Amino acid sequence: MTHTATSEELAAMPLEQLVGCHECDLLMLKPVLQTGERADCPRCGFELFRHNHKVIKRSLALVIAALLLFIPACFFPIMQINVLGQTSLDTVWSGVLSLYEAGGVLQTIAVVVFLSSMVIPFLKLLIQFLVLLSISLDIGRSYGLFLYRTYHQMREWGMLEVYLMGILVSIVKLIDIAKPTLGIGLFCFVSLLLVQVWLEVTMEPHQIWDELAGGDAHASH
Repeated sequence: MTHTATSEELAAMPLEQLVGCHECDLLMLKPVLQTGERADCPRCGFELFRHNHKVIKRSLALVIAALLLFIPACFFPIMQINVLGQTSLDTVWSGVLSLYEAGGVLQTIAVVVFLSSMVIPFLKLLIQFLVLLSISLDIGRSYGLFLYRTYHQMREWGMLEVYLMGILVSIVKLIDIAKPTLGIGLFCFVSLLLVQVWLEVTMEPHQIWDELAGGDAHASH
């Protein structure tokens, strides 16, 4: 639940005790939540935030799993294509190289694909790992604040789900002219995407900000 207050009461409150709705911009008192509870905007019903159980430990386990899946997802064969007796193994990395070697405008597209499907997703995971590690070990939280701000600025640029849709469309189109065989890289890629979604749901931003500021004693319990 959230608490409403008059304009005069809100003006007298410290900023740390206030929260604004991202959808309708309603300013209200920040509620104190227990584990498992969530706060909704009283005007539009938008979920402001929730208080997850053992958010640091669970998020750390998920980000480690995602990092372990990243290398096989990018460098293991996504599918094997057999055309007229010739077999080729395709990976995310080989797709980037093929675009770049084609020359012309495709080189620019290759750079964009490389950044959005490999570099930025890896940097996001690495930053999340370092932020969670700084909280768990209680070291360098000021650097953790800087890294977490950087993460939020770049989080929209990782487009693994778009790349996955492209892979699925390619498989469907190739069925009639070739014999595509799914590789272990595709299963790792899908698993990576699912783990990332789970991580985004688990790693509640307001708890991470509070932990980095040293104000949430329950996030890791």
